[in-house]
Amino acid sequence: MKGQVKETDGFQYSAYTARKLLLIAAGAALFLLSFLLDITTGSSGLTLAEVIETIFAPGRAEQLSRLIVWELRLPGACMGLFVGASLGLAGAVMQTILNNPLASPYTLGLSAGAGFGASLAIVTGLGGAIAAFSDVLITGSAFVFALLACFGIYAISRLKRFTSDIMVLAGIGMVFFFQAGQSFLQYIASDEALAGIVFWTFGSLSKANWTKAGIVAAVFFTAFLLIYRNSWKLTAMKMGDERAKGLGIQVEGLRRMMFITISCLTATAVAFVGSIGFVGVVGPHVARILVGEDQRYYLPMSAVCGAVILSAASFASKMILPGAVFPIGILTSLVGVPVFFALIIRKRG
Repeated sequence: MKGQVKETDGFQYSAYTARKLLLIAAGAALFLLSFLLDITTGSSGLTLAEVIETIFAPGRAEQLSRLIVWELRLPGACMGLFVGASLGLAGAVMQTILNNPLASPYTLGLSAGAGFGASLAIVTGLGGAIAAFSDVLITGSAFVFALLACFGIYAISRLKRFTSDIMVLAGIGMVFFFQAGQSFLQYIASDEALAGIVFWTFGSLSKANWTKAGIVAAVFFTAFLLIYRNSWKLTAMKMGDERAKGLGIQVEGLRRMMFITISCLTATAVAFVGSIGFVGVVGPHVARILVGEDQRYYLPMSAVCGAVILSAASFASKMILPGAVFPIGILTSLVGVPVFFALIIRKRG
């Protein structure tokens, strides 16, 4: 009987694992579909067959097709993939270590810090002082101030041993502080600078290139490997700090390390594309519904869901105003709000 019980338990665990992996694979397949649609959509009139030929056999494609696909569409689509995955992963880890379903890079002030940094560079003229380095200076300023927002939360939380409640309150304070600073910059900005600030804060993939996409991809994979190594500890933290400590986990140290990791991940992502809301909130919630709280499956599923959301939003943004650049941040918020309300209504307990 004991042997039969063990065999049954083993079968149930194998079925449980297979189901989770199948859901992650289905999410990846959905992403590939949205990724392909994103690449094939545009005002150039390229057909699906021409796009596929240009990707897999560029030597046989026309020069204009290679330029459109390899220099314009693929970098933007890849940027959408890795930024979406980064925001989804960052949101999942934040919600875990803070035990707060509303935690995300957007709601804890990191995006607000990046927005202030970009606005400061634009208003002070750093973004236009040297035309060749305009994007670099704006991106660098956004990255620095996103990390400063992280440092502010870190410094305040350190006084209270990195408790989740203090980190959430400190994050909310950072949101209001940097939004106030950005509003002031918008008030004193020239018309040209104001237009630049507004466009940056809307969020866009239009300025993506292979270098930027490569940087975001490298940071994402590095952060994912570091985070996934601690997936068991993160799962234990969902039971509460006291139980996690009882299992020998250094809760404050783990929370500190994870927060610094996802702050660097988020700062890199939003510095290149601007403020994109709700991906870091909705993606992890969808992943939780599909695979549960086991971080071994929840973390990769959150990254996949974030990638699907942003890739689908990029595709939809091209369909709204054909031939024009529709800010992707507006679309993610418009779609994310009703989805978020639906998740709240669906939630039990």
